[in-house]
Amino acid sequence: MKKNRWLISYAAIAVLAVFLGVLGVFISRKNVQKNVTAVEYNKQWNKVMADAINQKKINLTIDDESIYCGEEKPYFTENMELMLPCKIVKDGFNCAENLYKKKKLVIERGSNEAVLKIGSNLLKFNDNEYELSEKVQKIDDEIYVPAELFTTYLNYKFEWDSKSLVSSFENQAKGDSFLPEKYNYMEKGKVVTVKDQGNYGTCWAFATLTALESSLLPEEKIDFSENNLIYNNILSDEIHDGGDYIRSMAYLMSWNGPVLEEDDPYGNQPAKEKKKVVKHVQEAVIIPPGKQQQIKEMVFKHGGVESSLYMASTATAMNNTYYNPEECAYCYNGDEKPNHDVVIIGWDDNFPKENFKDKSIKNNGAFICLNSWGDDFGDHGTFYVSYEDRQIGQVNVCYTGIEKTGNFDNIYQTDLCGWIGTMGFEGSPNAYFANVYKAKSNEKIQAVGFYAAKANVDYQVFVCKKYEGKISLNDRTHVAASGNIKNQGYYTIRLDQNYRVKKGDKFAVILKVSDVKGKDYRLIPVEMKSEDIDINVNLNDGEGYISSGGEKWQSAEKQECNICLKAYTKKMK
Repeated sequence: MKKNRWLISYAAIAVLAVFLGVLGVFISRKNVQKNVTAVEYNKQWNKVMADAINQKKINLTIDDESIYCGEEKPYFTENMELMLPCKIVKDGFNCAENLYKKKKLVIERGSNEAVLKIGSNLLKFNDNEYELSEKVQKIDDEIYVPAELFTTYLNYKFEWDSKSLVSSFENQAKGDSFLPEKYNYMEKGKVVTVKDQGNYGTCWAFATLTALESSLLPEEKIDFSENNLIYNNILSDEIHDGGDYIRSMAYLMSWNGPVLEEDDPYGNQPAKEKKKVVKHVQEAVIIPPGKQQQIKEMVFKHGGVESSLYMASTATAMNNTYYNPEECAYCYNGDEKPNHDVVIIGWDDNFPKENFKDKSIKNNGAFICLNSWGDDFGDHGTFYVSYEDRQIGQVNVCYTGIEKTGNFDNIYQTDLCGWIGTMGFEGSPNAYFANVYKAKSNEKIQAVGFYAAKANVDYQVFVCKKYEGKISLNDRTHVAASGNIKNQGYYTIRLDQNYRVKKGDKFAVILKVSDVKGKDYRLIPVEMKSEDIDINVNLNDGEGYISSGGEKWQSAEKQECNICLKAYTKKMK
């Protein structure tokens, strides 16, 4: 009997070893103990499984949509509890996520509010206190929260497939809106500085940088220089000229700014010397006209939305016709074109329609907007604009990708004027475009940046590490990145690996874009001369190509334009 017991034990150990071998885990003898309790055994076994899983890639889906996590990946704790990187919370779970004083994390969805602290498992949920099974953790620069928050408190069903290593979440509150009825940055502790443009036509610069500043709140409170934006953009350097988001995006995406207000104070003169850029803007979303729910979503998740509207030239005329100063309520229903930029920082679906002077307004509801007319205007600089205003929400930009200046070492570009126009091949829903650059040093190509000229486009990125003429652009056997872009705007796409190039070598980045609906062929963003904008486009600063099928290439410069396609690199140490 004793011999049989040993045989059974050896057989059990053999089965266990085979199973762990499949997981790619090696267990040393010290992990096999006799007479352990069930609790101890489960704890050890959970640790073994967690370690094995964490060595592999954990795939994540939310409501049947695959979620890209980048380098900050989900992981299992020793108790087999799933931890999720905060970076996926906003778009994955449709939540607002804000960090206060680097310690307090607030996650909101609809009318629900969860307050957590880094390093603690205590949860305050809708004013009630609970304990999570795991603590909120900060690893390097990323914060991780227990998946339990979403499964137990925010109505998500969770399933784990050990074979495919897929963690899937499904929202059980069908028809539930993740947007609250009212949301206001000023009430959420995301206090945006109220500024005054004075008598100059610079509302566009104030709206751009206020929107940018709001996207960093409450984690960072920074005052950027409007003066530097006005005088340091290639499209205009005259403070009375006025401007728009095209000028702002050209300035920001080329890394000419932003700089600090204290380094270049607002006035009517340009700075005498170049100032230090303090952030790199890598993404900006252009929201389609009239998409009010999408505007709210961007405000809720990311930052204030720069938007245009029509406002009367004098305060007296505005008060008499469109503005109720007692309720700080504004609505314009005429045919005049937009002439002013503000920043949408919230909304109130129940703001009474009776508060507006225009009695033809049918429904309650208004956006909460921050103006650039000083603290004396409206309610400490803010005012309400009816959802039924003719111009609000027609031109909208939200800055969603603001990074530290150390994210890349070099930017390669030829489109300092930004996205002025579009090109394409009539009848073709596909287009290829490429830019050729010469490496400044031994570098690693890590990302590309481009303007999505249309909404809902598929893209593929290719890299030619050694460019030797146009024929080199046809060698595209490896896709460096791919995906779909839902909205117009500027996007930085990280590549699947580092592509090494040597100093002095020519390299090319190539992009294929396709209109998903197949209705529009004007898909290539270009810098070009325009009748609407008086600019001097430099056609001697680059080498760009376009193609309909990716085989026969035409020079972009011969079409009198530059391709809007940047490359981002890191120097090799």
